[in-house]
Amino acid sequence: MLKKLCDKLKNTHFIRDYSQMWQYIRPYWGRALIAVLITVPIGALDAVIAWALKPYMDVMMIEQNTQTLWIPLVIIAFSALQGVLTFSATYCNNWVGNRIANDVKMTLFEKLMKFDAGFFDTNTSGNIIMRFNNDVDAACSGLLSNLKQFCTRFFSSVSLVVVLFYNSWKLALIAVVMLFCALFPLTRVRRRIKDINQETLFTNGEVMTHYNEAYGGNRIISSYNLYDYEYKRFDGTLTRVFKLGMKMVQRTGMLSPFMHFVVSLGIALVIWTGSSLILSHQITPGNFVSFIAALILLYNPIKSIGNSFNNVQVALMAMERVFELLGNTPEIRDRDDAVELTGVNKGIEYKNVGFEYVPNKPVLQNINLKIKRGETIALVGNSGGGKSTFVSLLPRFYDVTDGQILIDGQDIRNYTLESLRDKISVVFQDNFLFSGTIRDNILLGNENATPEELNHAVEMAFVQDFLKNLPKGLDTDIGERGTLLSGGQRQRIAIARAFIKNAPIVVLDEATSALDNKSEAVVQKAIENLMKDRTVIVIAHRLSTVRHADKIVVINYGKIVESGTHDELVNQPDGIYASLYKAQLK
Repeated sequence: MLKKLCDKLKNTHFIRDYSQMWQYIRPYWGRALIAVLITVPIGALDAVIAWALKPYMDVMMIEQNTQTLWIPLVIIAFSALQGVLTFSATYCNNWVGNRIANDVKMTLFEKLMKFDAGFFDTNTSGNIIMRFNNDVDAACSGLLSNLKQFCTRFFSSVSLVVVLFYNSWKLALIAVVMLFCALFPLTRVRRRIKDINQETLFTNGEVMTHYNEAYGGNRIISSYNLYDYEYKRFDGTLTRVFKLGMKMVQRTGMLSPFMHFVVSLGIALVIWTGSSLILSHQITPGNFVSFIAALILLYNPIKSIGNSFNNVQVALMAMERVFELLGNTPEIRDRDDAVELTGVNKGIEYKNVGFEYVPNKPVLQNINLKIKRGETIALVGNSGGGKSTFVSLLPRFYDVTDGQILIDGQDIRNYTLESLRDKISVVFQDNFLFSGTIRDNILLGNENATPEELNHAVEMAFVQDFLKNLPKGLDTDIGERGTLLSGGQRQRIAIARAFIKNAPIVVLDEATSALDNKSEAVVQKAIENLMKDRTVIVIAHRLSTVRHADKIVVINYGKIVESGTHDELVNQPDGIYASLYKAQLK
């Protein structure tokens, strides 16, 4: 039996999770211990109140002796003390639980930021919020809150059982047997709710995703009149949440009624047996009243313990998911012997590079390309041909499936991620700006930049052109994701951020394709300033912007099909680049 229990604990990761949780509890173990110790007198005071009824009944009610009139005052005082201690335990538990939850959230947030791009490709924003935030609250604050309740009930139960046996061992045996009968179904709860709880977690994640999409895609929803479409999708998700909630009730809802029936049966058996014991003078009426009081104090919480136990199981499963996340290691990480990349002296080489997001479905195949230091390489080709994937491999957003990417003859996987990405500035088509000011967003490229460096970046990116129309200038708040700025303004801030980073490698991923002609002209000038004296890889949709690149590489369906200068490629009969260029001219 003991071996089975140990195997069960091991299989449910119970021991592992609590050992991992200890590192977060350790800094606050003093307060946590106090919170647990306070539950001892809280529980024991229940027994004192029940025990005090025996002398009161026997002396005052039966013998009509007034010497026990002080007992009600003692009961009042003990109840008041119990209330103060309960508040103290609740305060300590919440303090410890919230501090532990914050520490775990900080650890998870740090890990979240370092997960590779593949993790975000396969997880929705709602799922991430549920697992990285809500699960932590359930695992830490919820578990400790329920732990306080169970510790209180445990010490209360132990002391009340002592009172039961003190008054009558015969009645106590009946009560304890019925107690175990009432608690037996709890051993089956975890198995019954685990799959539903997991499915509920992901469905609730979908609910959060709907809210995020309604916020981020509000203009698309409005412009395409997608109100009914989004409403139906949301309604469908909520319906699934409702059905899962009802399944949970079906599997656990009978626990409390069953316990209530067994407890009531136990009380009935005790009253029936107790009556005969009083008539046979084996116990006094005081014994019986004290016993019944202790029994009710013991049984009453049992009636509703099913719901509390469900909450504890949910908290334990949330803890398992939290430590599953903490145990995850990002696929893209530093090697043990990784070295610092101090600069780019020779150049970059893609050597027999292949990549696939899904096994056996290659996105890039046998890519070979040398980029000398200071060169500008333009990538053009059909949409979905692998151009963005090509540049995403350089800062190791993903790792190559085959081959190598070399910087100065060294595989980039031999460099530390921090030093590698420190040498690369990326300007995307839709750059992400953080809530805050223009100054804050530009300085993200280099938090230690001097005012002169900041002003130079602003000037070279033509940010000052629109700053003069803003009363607060660089200290203008731009809203979440820069929604208060135009597309061209956001791009210029992103270019200024890349300027101030001053990295030797610059990647431009269709940085002007979403802009109008006027904005594109200004942004293109800013990009030309950024490209000076740097090694540049640019993905271009408008071929007129890359005519002066040192080399133009045409990538179609994951392969390099042409490469050369603009003049070389445009004069190739039936060449892909020549066809694209002529089509855009028309």
